[in-house]
Amino acid sequence: MNILILGGGGREHSLAWAVKQNPKCDRLIVAPGNAGIAQIAECAALNIEDGDVVAGFCADNAVDFVIIGPEAPLAAGVADVLRSNGLVVFGCSQAAAQLESSKSFTKAICDACDAPTARYGHFTDAKAAHDYVTAQGAPIVIKADGLAAGKGVVVAMDIDTAHTAVDDMLGGQFGDAGAEVLIEDFMDGEEASFFVLCDGTTVLPVGTAQDHKRAFDGDNGPNTGGMGAYSPAPVLTEDIVTIALRDIVEPTVAEMAKRGTPFQGILYAGLMIKDGLPRLVEYNVRFGDPECQVLMMRLGGQILDLLHACAENRLSDVTPNWADDHAMTVVMAAKGYPGAYEKGSQINNLIALSETSSEMTFHAGTATKDGQIVATGGRVLNVTARGATLKDAHAKVYAMVHHIDWPDGFYRTDIGYRAL
Repeated sequence: MNILILGGGGREHSLAWAVKQNPKCDRLIVAPGNAGIAQIAECAALNIEDGDVVAGFCADNAVDFVIIGPEAPLAAGVADVLRSNGLVVFGCSQAAAQLESSKSFTKAICDACDAPTARYGHFTDAKAAHDYVTAQGAPIVIKADGLAAGKGVVVAMDIDTAHTAVDDMLGGQFGDAGAEVLIEDFMDGEEASFFVLCDGTTVLPVGTAQDHKRAFDGDNGPNTGGMGAYSPAPVLTEDIVTIALRDIVEPTVAEMAKRGTPFQGILYAGLMIKDGLPRLVEYNVRFGDPECQVLMMRLGGQILDLLHACAENRLSDVTPNWADDHAMTVVMAAKGYPGAYEKGSQINNLIALSETSSEMTFHAGTATKDGQIVATGGRVLNVTARGATLKDAHAKVYAMVHHIDWPDGFYRTDIGYRAL
């Protein structure tokens, strides 16, 4: 099978690494890829948000199967264009991608199917938004309605922070993504990620994880796209997963089908758990980043069979084969992230790392310059390991981190502390 993966981050590196282990993978191309991906696959410079360009590339390269990694091509309708060209595609339609690209759309779905989530208001007018904040008080959550690369959420613990967030978002901080804002009740509890494959009708759970959103140890500092993750998530017990499926995920999938926009792809439910009950924080329509890295570390080559079955409406024929193990990933980010940061700093001691089936450094924001690996993004490396216990995975992954020589990077030293 000739396979094309769209994307160029740590999520796509881990997908490529896992897919390549499957003997059904004959040729693997990743567009645009990165310096780490280039070590295991062909990389192609493509505009991955232009469906016609991607379809033409697939025709020229006899691509049999396309896996779409990030949310932007899904929101742009790339999966629809590829399917209309007869390609087998893993990734949801543009209409279904509204579950991530429009938070107000997701809230409307939750209202329609009675899925438990936070009470909210939806605003385009600043005065109305400020009045709502004043009436509700703090803590309160301000969210840009559209896609903001995981950064369009402010958990405001005081009223001044909330008002500032409203002004920033409606004032253009996130461009069109913040032209509308959602203001939600603050939900306390423990947050975790639940991943299911869906082929429009069948729902297949494929793993749980927890990530750390705050930049610094002790869950301090600004929200980021994620500074580390581990799988499985102990808080997502079998009972809570059963409730989440029954009360949140399956009603959502049924409502999407009822509206004529069936969901086909990976549905990532961010859940807040309190007193043994889950509530929906938000949906994403792609694998989480960095949660994907720990899931791929645990699933390995079988992921290709699962994704292909999902794309061909055959999910009822497959099931994941889980080992009784744990995985952890630690993000190494450029100093200054998620604010301003320098690009181009050199990273050393990467090649010397063990990159076996239980230890892997996935590249998120790297390039090669004069034969050296350099940082090109905010989140740059996902140092990942698998172990018999979470403690084993933790020991492995931090030994790997300490081996890397990158003075311009930083990382959290407490990934997994909730579970450990």
